[in-house]
Amino acid sequence: MPKASLADFSREIAGLVAAAAPGIAAVHASRHSSSSAVHWREGLFVAASEAIETEEGITLTLPSGNSAGAELVGRDPTTGVAVLKSDAPDGAPALKPAGRTEAGNLVVAVGRGEASTLAGFGIVSEAGPAWRSMRGGLIDRRIRLSASIDPRAEGGAAIDAEGGFIGLVLFAPRRRALVIPAETVDRVAATLAEKGHMPRGYLGAGLHPVRQEKARGAMVMSLEAGGPAEKAGLVLGDIITSWNGETVEGVRDLIRRIGPDSVGKTVALGILRGGEARSLDVVVGARPRS
Repeated sequence: MPKASLADFSREIAGLVAAAAPGIAAVHASRHSSSSAVHWREGLFVAASEAIETEEGITLTLPSGNSAGAELVGRDPTTGVAVLKSDAPDGAPALKPAGRTEAGNLVVAVGRGEASTLAGFGIVSEAGPAWRSMRGGLIDRRIRLSASIDPRAEGGAAIDAEGGFIGLVLFAPRRRALVIPAETVDRVAATLAEKGHMPRGYLGAGLHPVRQEKARGAMVMSLEAGGPAEKAGLVLGDIITSWNGETVEGVRDLIRRIGPDSVGKTVALGILRGGEARSLDVVVGARPRS
């Protein structure tokens, strides 16, 4: 690349970071280090749930350098999104939405440290369809990054080459960077802002994995009185083998399907009872808050 073109490219990237930086705050809610948050709505910031280690004494460092107190409105561990509320006086407008995101697209991660803006640069290494997290959260798109990102930028913004907000930067196991897409952030944050929590689906059944030659799935070991499973007619010893026609590989697989979006839905469970295949309809309940 010619020297002038490289310099222009460098200035373009720096310009994208500078344009996004007014919407990013540093979050102090950990004993170890800060993380980042993106201004979402007036008085509200979205952040990485796992980076919020305490619910008391949370503070934000704003782009101006000023500090402001914040409170945790709610968090959804199934998608990794948390919402913070603050009376910060200089919250910037929400970032504009990004266009279509494809593998190979350039991406810039923007976060904030104690006294400076943080930036990371790379590409979208994978752009795929909706998926479920290990905890059952529905993520609208799979977006993985190949980028070097400062750990303090977790909870910051992933932006595209036009400065559009792709989504929230999180770290998967082994510090692999991924993005919780903007549509997931908006959906989850809206519920958290309204209710303070994400309803979680539950069946009211204790389960044990079954991996036998003739049976594979999740065996019912206990039933909660009056719970969804008992109301549907499940009994002790039933082996749940499918969910709406899709094979259930075990307890973890079943739990991933009982995400917040399943609450209130009627699901056809395929079961084995005494070696006989049956089907039962169950209405997924909302897990009581402890």
